[in-house]
Amino acid sequence: MADAARQGRRRELALAIGRRNAEAIRSCELLAADLDGQEVDSGTAAEVGYGAALGLVCFGLRTDLRQAGEEGVAVNLQVETFIADSGGRVVTTLGDLVAALTEAAAALTE
Repeated sequence: MADAARQGRRRELALAIGRRNAEAIRSCELLAADLDGQEVDSGTAAEVGYGAALGLVCFGLRTDLRQAGEEGVAVNLQVETFIADSGGRVVTTLGDLVAALTEAAAALTE
């Protein structure tokens, strides 16, 4: 990033990284997102929305006990809606995430 800054190419590098991220999401069959923090990271929220729009089953891990969204949902209502409507769910432990991903992966091979 420092070289790109010195060369005045910071935006070009940032967009290249974003394109790689999008390509990586398109190559997936399932998506898992870390939803911890006071608010869900905006990039993570965009990635969940993109994955859900592509038809990926999306899962979220939220171990943070703080209220992060509207009442009745674990995180931002739109992020949680994308996850739920994709066929995934938000879980609260890493073990639950592994179990959910294992189950979803098995369903993909049936």
